[in-house]
Amino acid sequence: MTLEARERARAALNDAEDKVARLAAIEPFMIDLSLRENPVGSRVGQTLDEKLAILPKLREFGFRNISLGTLDYAIPDELEVDDDFMIRLRDTGVDMTGCFAFTAMGIASPDGTFTPDPSQLKLRDYRVPNTVSEIYLSSFGMEGMYDLPTLKRSLPASVQWLRDNIVGEGGAPRIFINIVDGCDAFAEASDATFEIMELLAGLPIEGITMEDDRGTYMPFQVGAYVAAARAILPPSMKLLMHIHAGAGFENASMIEALLNGADGAWGGLPKRAAVVGHASLGELLANLVRVGNTRVTDIYRVDDLLPLATDLQVLDEAGPVPDDLPIFGYNAYRLSLGAFRQRPDRFMDLPPDGIGGTYRYRICPVVSDVEAVRGRLAEVSGKPPEAYGDEVITMMIRLMRRELRGGERIDYDLPEQVMALYGRAVIAVASVGPVRPEIPA
Repeated sequence: MTLEARERARAALNDAEDKVARLAAIEPFMIDLSLRENPVGSRVGQTLDEKLAILPKLREFGFRNISLGTLDYAIPDELEVDDDFMIRLRDTGVDMTGCFAFTAMGIASPDGTFTPDPSQLKLRDYRVPNTVSEIYLSSFGMEGMYDLPTLKRSLPASVQWLRDNIVGEGGAPRIFINIVDGCDAFAEASDATFEIMELLAGLPIEGITMEDDRGTYMPFQVGAYVAAARAILPPSMKLLMHIHAGAGFENASMIEALLNGADGAWGGLPKRAAVVGHASLGELLANLVRVGNTRVTDIYRVDDLLPLATDLQVLDEAGPVPDDLPIFGYNAYRLSLGAFRQRPDRFMDLPPDGIGGTYRYRICPVVSDVEAVRGRLAEVSGKPPEAYGDEVITMMIRLMRRELRGGERIDYDLPEQVMALYGRAVIAVASVGPVRPEIPA
């Protein structure tokens, strides 16, 4: 290797280390949507009583910005549970500091007449102090709603109406503008998107948010769109992202967004979302803990992260979290091989106890070692792991291999099967004694 090649190699490693350090130092700005984003994609949703019980749990976890729900839905005269929830909070005098509701933009006609959206009127009547107001910028998004001149005319008027009519937290309301099709807009109509960004940069709002609402853009594209927006917006204006899991890029895209100038994200705590999932706040927090970010551990009760996120998803789905869901799934921290154990003293590992979980075990006949088999056996039997000696455990592994070679496909992870396997191993050890390795002829 030449000196020049070695320097290039070192530069590549230094770049990665720099990115990790930046992620470890940020304090992400988050708006939690566990009261809306997760129910939207669930089989059953949330009742009023469930929402009333969830809100204090979100505050206790550490969220300071919470969306109570969405008011810009279709058929606005047919109320949703979100309406009932906000009405109840208003009527019972619950403190709504830090609370938001999603609304749509009102429309300003060419003669200057402004017509607020029904969702804005509800925001006022329900006395929610802050809002995320949604707009569309791509040709598909705006179709049938408004054109670009109408959008440019209506945005300032809509923000002004909110400032004139919504009672904020001791002053003006906190306003975010969410570009629902933000990635589409940058990809399809960059010049028009730059114009709108420049317009937003001059409005009295706290920030903007952008979505990859179908989850189809690759991480480097999301990073580029964030960098483009950040180049136009003033540093004081927050920039948040919301990314769905359509193509499986979501968490990688969220990291790219943060590295390219995003201040944070909005989303639900669990994985469940409007599509098949999203870059959830729970996953983002876990991944920031993974890189050693102490700001999030100071603010949020990350030691409750795993149980809270899974409990909320179980509630929304009226069913279990998918077993193989990373971080929060049942199998995420079930060891099938001891070498897979994540350790607190190893770079980039996140042991389960760091987010409120524990290690468990599962048996995979092709790979499971003594640690995994012994651990699963102890779980099933209720006896301590040390009750099972290496000789019998090793025989269990031998028998799994022999039975699979013989064409038997057995789910040894099932309690009845692992106990039956143990029984066969005890008999085998007693009958043949120590077993030498089987070497093919």
